[in-house]
Amino acid sequence: MGLLTIIKKVKRKEREMRILMVGLDNAGKTTIVKRLNGEDITTVSPTLGFNIKTLNFRGYKLNIWDVGGQKTLRPYWRNYFEKTDGLIWVVDSADLARLEDCKQELHAILQEERLFGATLLVLANKQDLPSALKLDELGQVLQLSSITKRHCHIESCSAVNGEGVLKGFEWLVKDISSRIYMFDH
Repeated sequence: MGLLTIIKKVKRKEREMRILMVGLDNAGKTTIVKRLNGEDITTVSPTLGFNIKTLNFRGYKLNIWDVGGQKTLRPYWRNYFEKTDGLIWVVDSADLARLEDCKQELHAILQEERLFGATLLVLANKQDLPSALKLDELGQVLQLSSITKRHCHIESCSAVNGEGVLKGFEWLVKDISSRIYMFDH
């Protein structure tokens, strides 16, 4: 029995998922996690390092690693890649000036060997703002159609009003569970 088989059996028993949430600074990662957890979102400060939240969601235990996105912290993202089941890339859809940087960082992280096999959810945040790019435009700018070797989905959302957040997480959890917990259904 290989190590991967043992890990899958342990995970299946615990019904646990490791979710890594990354993106540029000020994209709304922490606000999304707080919104999902029912916490107050009126005071959110930049994440210096990382936060871990464990949530029960649709019968699964989600360990969400919310990692700071400041330029000085990005080289440390690789320290969080191990055993990641799902990758959430949060985009500030209204920050048009940094979309090229966002695309480059996303495609760089997708080259990381330890993230191969992780499901990718792109949360197009701040859709409540008038200047936000729509999903099809954002998908083109981020070149999401070039991502072919992993399960990938883009979801429109607003961390402030909560719109789309649950829908995105439902897709992510369903996709991961179909891979890891395929005999549980």
